[in-house]
Amino acid sequence: MHRCLCGVQRGTIRLKVPYRRYYAPPPPMHIKGSKEPIESKTIVEIKEKMMQRLGLEPGYNLQPKSREHLLQYQPKAEELPPRAMQDSFSSAIIPLSTDRLMQDKYMNFYGHVRMGRLMEDMDLFAAWCCHGHLSVPTLPEGVHLPYTFVTILVDNIDFAANHTLGTHDIRLSGHVSWVGSSSMEVVVWLEQVIDGEINPVTHALFLMGARNATNTAAAAVNPIEPSNEKEKVILAGGAERKRRRQEWVSSTEQFQPTVEEIAIMSELHRTTSARDTLELNKRNLPENCRWMKDSFQTNTTPSFPEHRNHHNRVFGGYLMRTALEISWVAVFLYSKSRPYLKQISDIVFQKPVPVDSLIKTTAYVVYTWRNYLQIRTVCDVIDKNTGDQVTTNTFNFTFAVSEDIVVPQVLPLSFHETIWYTHGRRRFESTEAFKEQSKDCH
Repeated sequence: MHRCLCGVQRGTIRLKVPYRRYYAPPPPMHIKGSKEPIESKTIVEIKEKMMQRLGLEPGYNLQPKSREHLLQYQPKAEELPPRAMQDSFSSAIIPLSTDRLMQDKYMNFYGHVRMGRLMEDMDLFAAWCCHGHLSVPTLPEGVHLPYTFVTILVDNIDFAANHTLGTHDIRLSGHVSWVGSSSMEVVVWLEQVIDGEINPVTHALFLMGARNATNTAAAAVNPIEPSNEKEKVILAGGAERKRRRQEWVSSTEQFQPTVEEIAIMSELHRTTSARDTLELNKRNLPENCRWMKDSFQTNTTPSFPEHRNHHNRVFGGYLMRTALEISWVAVFLYSKSRPYLKQISDIVFQKPVPVDSLIKTTAYVVYTWRNYLQIRTVCDVIDKNTGDQVTTNTFNFTFAVSEDIVVPQVLPLSFHETIWYTHGRRRFESTEAFKEQSKDCH
């Protein structure tokens, strides 16, 4: 039986606690109608073009080619002219309809596109939009761009209900939508044309950092000067998106339970405590429930040069893909049903990952509701000499299974797990999926 969160019926546990919604910042509008490129490049061509602009050569070298000579060309903020959003607007094609080898790389065993591959491409494409935004009049002709671009974070990404087919082209489009002194917000859209109709796949906000040629200091970027009313609206929302983004990260990562969440934590403990004994740590697992400690999947892999970015660090898109795919496996094995990705919450890249790292990725089921599962995935780098682990990324994914399935409720056993459960619940209540489903509660 399904009930709203004001009285959730899940197995034998019912929480009569009011809920509070936590909202992540919404994405801005898109100016894609303002300017259409004459010809879209493929995602492979874009990667090659970026390497050329940065003066990078193909092939792996233990010691990357020095770019220190480019520091003398680093422009000052006052030397950079304003840019319109149209200047950075670009598009790219993933040519799945004609490239059979690429189909094998992008397709899953259901015949649909692997979302992890698309996350990699979106990250790369966001950097390409940054290239389009930059204009350095003082840069001599023939001198390579004295910049380095890093992904700082990725905002909430919602996925459309329709499936992406592995035999149809996918189009990426996007532009810089707001800038700070050395950061750029980029909105990226994914679409697929099937039978003459444009099917939206997803959109995302990438916050990119501009660094100098040697990645040792922040670098100034061109300001934005809107060229039309639509761009003015998008830019005006940038400061608000930044403020809400900071509030959202603070409310989830610097986690402080609210009064109602403390009540939920207390109720979880009461309903799983043994009724006939006061023995310490004696807990009972209710029917149709599972302990969180038994609800995870992990994978440890070495990274390779093919996973590197332009600066011999592990590509952020690769980390997103591996995290997403182990999370998909965790949901499949937990629910015994095919998962559907609904949302990726904000992703913060805390530390760079060396290309010779051992990467351990662990996906935990931290919260469940009806046919939805909230996954928290932790990416650790393992020192190959000492075995020490350091967390570099934490990912939050929302999955759904078929609507006629009520997945077992995951329950925390320790206080640490209870914090993760409450954190996952807060994450889930920020999703569009929950907002739609919870309308029936009111």
